[in-house]
Amino acid sequence: MEEFMDRIVVDHEILGGKPVIKGTRIPVYLIIELLGNGLTEKEVLWEYPTLTKEDIKAALLYASKCVENEETITL
Repeated sequence: MEEFMDRIVVDHEILGGKPVIKGTRIPVYLIIELLGNGLTEKEVLWEYPTLTKEDIKAALLYASKCVENEETITL
């Protein structure tokens, strides 16, 4: 479950400290946004060939953990 910790990096020298996939400059938020806008996992992997299925899973798990204890936002 916590395997995403090996794949996500937060470094203030990379994208101002935004969480990215290790070894890339691909931010977690971009992966979540692409999936949220309807791209399939296969399409994301095609657009970003350095990513793996495990990277996408890690991004989803990371995002889940980030919002797990957040309060609900009224939209």
